[in-house]
Amino acid sequence: MCVVTPAAQITLPMSSLAPRRAREFFRSTHCPAHQARAVDEAQLLITELVTNAVLHGGPPVTLGLACDGGRGLQVRVSDGSPLSPPTPGEEVDLDSESGRGIALVDVLTDDWGVEPTAEGKAVWFRLTA
Repeated sequence: MCVVTPAAQITLPMSSLAPRRAREFFRSTHCPAHQARAVDEAQLLITELVTNAVLHGGPPVTLGLACDGGRGLQVRVSDGSPLSPPTPGEEVDLDSESGRGIALVDVLTDDWGVEPTAEGKAVWFRLTA
């Protein structure tokens, strides 16, 4: 792990404020030494996953961040519902306002997945620095 920035975690509200708080937390805790190239993509993907957790999951929603040194950023969004694990969606209508989040995670990350947890599920991704 990173010697510059320790791993960090926050519990987010089950409301429309959660994505903004998640981005603020990321900006205040991400590793400036190793993650400069991943900031924009990470904020977009964190927003998508936290929004999904609030809309389709259950409390508590948590965001965990860890720097893996020069190998990149690891992000984990957990929620308290074992139901509705996210999967890349079918074709989305061009006028649709939702349905693209997991497809973005799939395209923009180096690796991602979904794991069951004691409280529900966690969606994680890794971005190479």
